[in-house]
Amino acid sequence: MSDLDPRTTALVLIDLQNGIASMPLAPRSGPETVAVGKTLAGRFRAAGALVVLVHVGFAEDFADAPSQLVDQPFALPEGGLPAGWTEFVEGLAQPKDIIITKRQWGAFHGTELDLQLRRRGIRTIVLGGIATNFGVESTARQAWEHGYEVLLAEDACSSFSKDLHTMAIQYIFPRITHVITSTAIGFATH
Repeated sequence: MSDLDPRTTALVLIDLQNGIASMPLAPRSGPETVAVGKTLAGRFRAAGALVVLVHVGFAEDFADAPSQLVDQPFALPEGGLPAGWTEFVEGLAQPKDIIITKRQWGAFHGTELDLQLRRRGIRTIVLGGIATNFGVESTARQAWEHGYEVLLAEDACSSFSKDLHTMAIQYIFPRITHVITSTAIGFATH
């Protein structure tokens, strides 16, 4: 893989937050996924590339949560989300990172993610996070639709089952991204 230009590349990490990273996940655990995300973020910061952290959250009464009629609705907890649920895992966020709050699976709709990327001249996104086939896949689809080059760091992703993760990696991502490992990512020097 050719080296990336840190001036036009951003790392976008999806939902590496306390309430999601603590759930049972596969093919790797939340802490394993977060560790790869932290390492990637450190490498991007060291290269002078943009790091964008995306988390999902809702109003206390869930008035801003998706409420369409579906066969398997998301079970919203009585009394709101537990304290600290939306906070990024400890040690992930750094002062110069861009923070995006979303209220659905994908990180583009209803947020300023596209504006923040375009105004900084970003053309390539390296993507990782939880869950592979929900928030990460939705964001990858939206990024592709917006014309971004998308690299998916497979080892920086996990889901609620190995089958869900594998399905997205094998059948969806090859059509809209380049599937790579985090260790394959390098930066050009200028």
